Amino acid sequence: MKAQGNALLSRKHAMMDVVQASKTETTKWINQQGDAYLDFQWQAGYGAFSVSQSKVESVKTYIANQTEHHRVTSFQDEFRALCERHGIDVDERYVLD
Repeated sequence: MKAQGNALLSRKHAMMDVVQASKTETTKWINQQGDAYLDFQWQAGYGAFSVSQSKVESVKTYIANQTEHHRVTSFQDEFRALCERHGIDVDERYVLD
């Protein structure tokens, strides 16, 4: 279930399976990076949002610039605002401050 290039998620895959596979592969990579990541651990929850085809390029730009963006706006504040804008209740146990 590896994504390549511009691969799209299929409706045949449950999001929890995609997240689990991503966490598994990322954990394998982190474990190879040495002592700098010994304290790394995944949070319990996750959020998943779809993106319309017309917004793909702007999302790619956002991802490329997110380090700079998050110097101004924290991930937590941005996540809360995104959820609020789309009428999604936030479980604060999973929004780490």
